[in-house]
Amino acid sequence: MAGNSDMALLEVVDIKKDFNGIFALEKVNLRLEAGNLLCLLGPSGCGKTTLLRIIAGLEKTDSGTVIFDGQDLSRMPPHRRGFGMMFQDFSLFPHKNVFDNVAFALQLEKHSRERINRRVKEMLQLVGLEGFEMRDVNRLSGGECQRVALARSLASEPRLLMLDEPLGSLDRVLRERLLVDLYRIIKQVGVTTLYVTHDHAEAFTVADRVAVMNNGRVEQVDQPETLYRQPANELVARFLGFHNLVEGVVAEAGGINSVLGMLYPQKIPAFPGTRVTVLLRPEGARIIDAGHIADSGETVIKGTVKQRTFKGGYFNLTVQTDPGTVLSFDFTLDALPPAVGQDVRLLLRPSAMVLIPRTE
Repeated sequence: MAGNSDMALLEVVDIKKDFNGIFALEKVNLRLEAGNLLCLLGPSGCGKTTLLRIIAGLEKTDSGTVIFDGQDLSRMPPHRRGFGMMFQDFSLFPHKNVFDNVAFALQLEKHSRERINRRVKEMLQLVGLEGFEMRDVNRLSGGECQRVALARSLASEPRLLMLDEPLGSLDRVLRERLLVDLYRIIKQVGVTTLYVTHDHAEAFTVADRVAVMNNGRVEQVDQPETLYRQPANELVARFLGFHNLVEGVVAEAGGINSVLGMLYPQKIPAFPGTRVTVLLRPEGARIIDAGHIADSGETVIKGTVKQRTFKGGYFNLTVQTDPGTVLSFDFTLDALPPAVGQDVRLLLRPSAMVLIPRTE
């Protein structure tokens, strides 16, 4: 079976796991293609780290199978799987210098001194730490520790790289800078990667595909752009930071009848009478003046600004509409948005309206 081009390199099949009767994972299925980076994205306690540990062989399943390159890993101990792991706290050996940390797995595998020296040098060059071999890891910055941990996890040329919140212990500015470097290094090496994070912006930056998890289940697996443009359900939409979710019913003549009036998404793939949720993306509104007359197929809403927040490159307005619905929209800095307490008229863009099926 190994090497079958029709199979994903990593397959997780019907994995179940519970702790003291509480499900951590419930019938999880995932596929990861060779050379790709899959992010497991979800809130704390959703099961993503448990799944990572099961794939690594550090945790046993109650049922289900992990298959890598066509081989069932159920009976294979962690050290024989050939996977590399990097944790949030980096887990560097404090009594070893940078060289010995990076060389650790190679030394365990009993490679020649020449091979170890060459490989450690290659890895430190890759992560931008050339010349750091003899440094004390206790005197490194957080970013330098992260790079050493990455170099160590890549040194033995893992079949699968597994990263568990690898930037979680760093401050925001450093995290944003190192995220770009981390993505570049992983793609340069070409290693197949499983990446755990709770930060959707982080996942969108590095992932080829994202699996959104909640309560031990996979809610949606898609490319980042698809995930943003078409969340599978309200839970995914809310986790991605979308707040404008409006219930409605598909009208006979087209459009969605809602508390905001008639909404006109570009696509309405549902029959009249179907109950749906309309997601209004934050970039989907334009402030218009009182003289604007709405054309057929346009939605104009009125409201009062309750909060105005400067976000650096844009303003966010929280608006309470006349029906009482609270919405949040982003606006560019082309003009100063209305102040708190001012009334506004907003034209809603059809291209920024997304229909989400309701499961009730």
